[in-house]
Amino acid sequence: MNPTYLDKGDLQVFVTAGDSPQPVPGARVRVTDPANGNVLEELTTDSSGQTPFVELPAPPMELSVVESATEQRPYAVYNVTISAEGYQTLHIGGVELMPAGRSIQRAPLSGAGGFNVRNVLLPPHALWGEPSSRPREDAVKPLPEAEGLVVLPEPVIPEYIVVHAGRPEDTSAQNYWVPFKDYIKNVACSEIYSTWRTEAIKANVLAILSFTLNRVYTEWYRGKGYDFTVTNSTAFDQSYSHGRTIFEEIGVVVDDLFTTYVTKEGIAQPLFTQYCDGRRTQCGGLSQWGSQALAEQGWDTMDILRKYYGSDIYLKSAEKVEGVPLSYGGEVLSLGSEGEAVRTIQVQLNRIAENFPAIPKTPADGIYGPGTQAAVTEFQKVFHMPQTGSVDFATWYEISNVFVAVTNMS
Repeated sequence: MNPTYLDKGDLQVFVTAGDSPQPVPGARVRVTDPANGNVLEELTTDSSGQTPFVELPAPPMELSVVESATEQRPYAVYNVTISAEGYQTLHIGGVELMPAGRSIQRAPLSGAGGFNVRNVLLPPHALWGEPSSRPREDAVKPLPEAEGLVVLPEPVIPEYIVVHAGRPEDTSAQNYWVPFKDYIKNVACSEIYSTWRTEAIKANVLAILSFTLNRVYTEWYRGKGYDFTVTNSTAFDQSYSHGRTIFEEIGVVVDDLFTTYVTKEGIAQPLFTQYCDGRRTQCGGLSQWGSQALAEQGWDTMDILRKYYGSDIYLKSAEKVEGVPLSYGGEVLSLGSEGEAVRTIQVQLNRIAENFPAIPKTPADGIYGPGTQAAVTEFQKVFHMPQTGSVDFATWYEISNVFVAVTNMS
């Protein structure tokens, strides 16, 4: 192990049957050091398909929070091997771990046993790997004129983002259908570090959200004859690494902000919020390292965004999220709440509990008692949300999303 790994971080592996939400309990997980092959941890997944969080060495915190020209990678990487009866063994290289952070590595197993091994090598983080080279684009785009394309009166949050894994003209590149929130979490964890100040993380997440929703709203690629929403090429769009490690600290921010975007008076579309690392590349938009430096100085999220995108910007929330059966009523549900919204949550959690038995079932009586609170808390634990025991905006939509996924799976 690298002797400069003085800090620690936590890693959890979440094993599922393919890309479905079906957990794989009893899977064997081995974490090894890629430098020498030494086995560091041997773990087994629980009924939710998850290992416990295990503490592993990580580089010093200062490498990832202060802009510098250091030649040392500011995060640790590990190899993870997962095996389970009836499934193909999966070996993932390049799993990332930040100091004082919590990393979640999803491990989708294919249904083929024996000695078959599928190898996946995750690329380096965008701030450490090859710098992006996005060309400058107008912050407000012309709307599509191609036949059959419809511009909505207001931006909506799509159920899926279709990600083209290559340059736009590369017809051999694969298209991935990715749930919108999962896409934003992936991009944010690919583009910034979880060790940054929360205000900097929020500013960058909002830039990523607005960038994405501008591509969606303006039908940028479909208007050019392509069948996808966005590419993962940083020569055109944002860094997306299919299957990458997710940092819990960034995921929580995305859960809170995923319907919010940056805009200006007089335009209907989300602002095209360009950004770059600010060290190796410069652009007309947000500097990623610059935003972290400002947050260290005490700047809040809006002050950071206004510095880079203008004093006349403001935040707006999309009114509609596609793929969610019922809209959030606006009232936080907690102990003592009653009514149809509570019953909806109880019904959905009971169905989810069939796949995730750690979540206790509760009578669907429309009364938010201790049993419902316990079910909500366990759901939040399994899906890496703050364990408040209450159903706020973020928890309502996550329950709805998982409910739709497990219902469709069956």
